[in-house]
Amino acid sequence: MNVGLAISATNDPLGFAYGSNCFGPTVERRMLNDIRQSLLNPECKGPEIVYAIAMDVGKYENKKVLQDRMLLYGAVTYAAGRLGNEPVRSQGHIHRVSQHSGWSPPEVYEIWSGSAIIYMQETAEDNPGKCFAVYANAGDVVIVPPNWAHATISANPLTPLTFGAWCDREYGFLYDKVKAHKGLAWYALLDESNEINWKANPLYQPSELIVKKPEDYFANFGIEKNIPIYTQFENDPERFQFVSNPKLKENIWAAFIP
Repeated sequence: MNVGLAISATNDPLGFAYGSNCFGPTVERRMLNDIRQSLLNPECKGPEIVYAIAMDVGKYENKKVLQDRMLLYGAVTYAAGRLGNEPVRSQGHIHRVSQHSGWSPPEVYEIWSGSAIIYMQETAEDNPGKCFAVYANAGDVVIVPPNWAHATISANPLTPLTFGAWCDREYGFLYDKVKAHKGLAWYALLDESNEINWKANPLYQPSELIVKKPEDYFANFGIEKNIPIYTQFENDPERFQFVSNPKLKENIWAAFIP
């Protein structure tokens, strides 16, 4: 799909290639050994490189605007395969409170290829609060609200998953509470047909998992369908300012449905 800038995922090695008008970092690669502690079966087999992250990508012409607005665009690509009986996924984390805003920032995902589940829960305390598994395909957008614990899960082990996301430039990830519970409140498990089933994590209090498709975010956030979120930023740099200044949408977060 058109993602609004000249960046493409690579498989060997896992990472990204940037076009001549785009900037991007040397990718960070998460190895299987890096994330074993967050897996249901830490001794499982899976791809050695689980996923690659490029934080801060974009067009050179937009670089100063991004910096001035404390916005950062990131890209992530996942390997195909499975982690034992779990799909390839991130570890699960909460966003650290940014000093410039005083908020734990939200995140805006856009799926580029493959299919994903954006799993999120209200807290990483013993009572996880509201829990959602949002199933998304290429072109879909999903918002994770401030201070929620979340993870991105590949919904199909037969194909790689690649996505972009708007983040706060002063990003940081907190893992301690998730690791203390050996993961999030619900585990996604693959059966022999590669279908996903959900299993509650007994280290949390009982909770209900709501499985759903993404919401339409136009009314509350002005996010349009079928236009890359990077292009929407170029057309209207104010549109995603709520990512680095979550207080702009303070009246929406309390009852937020992803």
